[in-house]
Amino acid sequence: MASSYLASRTSYLAFLLLAPCSSLLGQQTPNRPIGDVSATLVDTAVWNGLEWRMIGPVNMSGRVADVEGVPGNPNVVYVGSASGGIWKTINGGITWKPIFDSQPIASIGDIALEPGNPDVIYVGTGESKPRNSASYGNGVYKSTDGGQTWRHIGLTNSERVARIIVSPTDPKVVYAGVLGHVYGPNAERGVYRSADGGATWERVLYI
Repeated sequence: MASSYLASRTSYLAFLLLAPCSSLLGQQTPNRPIGDVSATLVDTAVWNGLEWRMIGPVNMSGRVADVEGVPGNPNVVYVGSASGGIWKTINGGITWKPIFDSQPIASIGDIALEPGNPDVIYVGTGESKPRNSASYGNGVYKSTDGGQTWRHIGLTNSERVARIIVSPTDPKVVYAGVLGHVYGPNAERGVYRSADGGATWERVLYI
């Protein structure tokens, strides 16, 4: 558990600390094809001032279940926790705001942002990593205003949603990987697909 938690934190911190420097990685030497790794120039002095630091969210959030950033905007990041809801930063981690506290569930399994429209957020509730104290959820939620408001959109009995994916070519198509009840077979387990942005769901893969 500790190694997974630290790995999540480490990946997230690396993203925030190194994102401002990412533009340097694409510089190419003359007469070299794009994509040639040997041609990439990096000024190593860029890394000299970087130090690790804790930037949150802290207190009772529990294990980090998922981290989602907005492509092209490194200041906006969402963090879903195993027992502390969802946190959002709009300033690269300087401050954090809980945005899921008004919902009846605090355990998060996965977060997905709609490609091309990051204000549309899907959240699968229920921690999907089985352990003695893993909390359960009550299905999938959706926000269309960057997490200001939420509505429950189904899969109420899923208990634990491990993954949500929004199609990059058709934002109405959404897939949800559902673990369901942890300690035995159950009808809820499987992969679900929605063709209408989460209004209805069909189980398309199961045993």
